[in-house]
Amino acid sequence: MLVSRIARISPKKALASAAVAAATTGMVLTAAPAHAATTGSSSAQAVAQKMIPDKAQYAAFSNIVSHESGWNVTATNSSSGAYGLVQALPGSKMASSGADWKTNPATQIKWGLDYMNSRYGSPTAAWSFWQANGWY
Repeated sequence: MLVSRIARISPKKALASAAVAAATTGMVLTAAPAHAATTGSSSAQAVAQKMIPDKAQYAAFSNIVSHESGWNVTATNSSSGAYGLVQALPGSKMASSGADWKTNPATQIKWGLDYMNSRYGSPTAAWSFWQANGWY
């Protein structure tokens, strides 16, 4: 009877082993930027869901963002220069919601919500306008 044993290795030891193996082959391991985990589309969607608890309002906001940027925090329209999740034009408008507007989904979502609420009354009204016009 063949019995195999799987050893438990701590994450620290596994990383050290990987670093040694990489160095042996001439590779370099680097840490990812601290904000990398917060800029992905699923993470931005999770932030929006927390900020927009009403399901209908979140769905409308999500529809707009999906069409405008595909939930890409750094999306830039090559012809107009519109930027971010909600495609603000110019993108620097979002600085009114925070200095980190270029990379922080929460800042962009806050600005987008404020814009939709002030211009259309709500994200659902903004989505209705978007559906009728192809923009908002």
